[in-house]
Amino acid sequence: MTEALNRLAAHIVAASKGAVSSSAVALGELMLETTPERLLDLLRLLRDDPKCQFSQLIDICGVDWPERPKRFEIVYNLLSLTQNQRVRVKLSTDETTPVPTAVPVYSAAGWFERETWDLYGVWFSDHPDLRRILTDYGFEGHPLRKDFPLTGFVEVRWDDEQKRVIYEPVKLPQDFRRFDFLSPWEGARAALPGDEKAKAG
Repeated sequence: MTEALNRLAAHIVAASKGAVSSSAVALGELMLETTPERLLDLLRLLRDDPKCQFSQLIDICGVDWPERPKRFEIVYNLLSLTQNQRVRVKLSTDETTPVPTAVPVYSAAGWFERETWDLYGVWFSDHPDLRRILTDYGFEGHPLRKDFPLTGFVEVRWDDEQKRVIYEPVKLPQDFRRFDFLSPWEGARAALPGDEKAKAG
């Protein structure tokens, strides 16, 4: 399997004319790295070349590395049913550099790119409908960024008295809870360390 993937990698690198910046075989899959400028050339080659035929886009996802100058990796997972193989294409970008949309090559990319924009804030240039897909209208920030607060900024809930959705700052009060271990809900049946002192007094 690894030998076949290495042969495929050599063919793709030669045919891509510089669109592949690096390639490796890991975990039984071929991984290719490219740049935003050469992404569409590489995707067209992977889809149309008779030795590749990666005609199915499985998904597009993001990875956040906040310590890197190009903090985001965009990962494209492709499948060739005729060749029974998978390939992973990765590229890196920062918060301001857009990535060209893959919709002209794979029509399924539209929803995946909307999700990546919504959750990571990666801009896809020339996307036909780049808007949020999972978060609410007016949501601020991108929740899968590593610097996004774990509790979010606001809480969204339905107010039955006002008959509308309201936004409130998140509050996480921590109530003091006393464990007496006498309630059947506490579930403690065995003697706990220190119980002998309580009986002695």
